[in-house]
Amino acid sequence: MTSKKDTDTETESTYNTSTDNKLFENQEQAKRSINDALDQTNRNIQRTVDEAIKEIPRFTQGVNQCQEQTIQVTKDIADCYLQSQKEIINSVQSAWVPFIENIQSSYWSYWMSPRRVTENYARTVSNIADSTIATTKVVNNTVFANMEAFKTTVQHTRDNVKEFSRINANAAKTFENVARDSLTNYFTGSVYQNV
Repeated sequence: MTSKKDTDTETESTYNTSTDNKLFENQEQAKRSINDALDQTNRNIQRTVDEAIKEIPRFTQGVNQCQEQTIQVTKDIADCYLQSQKEIINSVQSAWVPFIENIQSSYWSYWMSPRRVTENYARTVSNIADSTIATTKVVNNTVFANMEAFKTTVQHTRDNVKEFSRINANAAKTFENVARDSLTNYFTGSVYQNV
């Protein structure tokens, strides 16, 4: 024959088991929900990354086109400048030839000859064109250097985020272990011993 105390203990044990099962099921359901949400977020991030990767050729093409356009514009500027200088030299030369022909001194005629003036002016124009092209190269090199620096920064950021994530996960595991140990000590120690 079972006593009322045995029946109460059995009922309480069944209630505690049922409550523990519901609590466990709720925890498992919460874990699944959280994991599903994180998995969905991961899939969304992967889809975004895949779309960004698909865009790389378009961006690369854009950068290449910009560089080609910059080089072509520099060439066009130099060509236009050289053409205008050619016209200026021809005009100045036409105006100076009669004046130079009247100069008797061989020194002045050498330095002020249309041929010598033209050569000096052509050298100056050539230097300006070369400097413009060199400047364009420097700008392009600077852009590439900055792109490399940005790439390195992104890689370091990725590595740092991984490390911080690892640290946070370890801290969460430590918290979980401490909480579990504390609850185990609490329930196995003081609560059930006083009942």
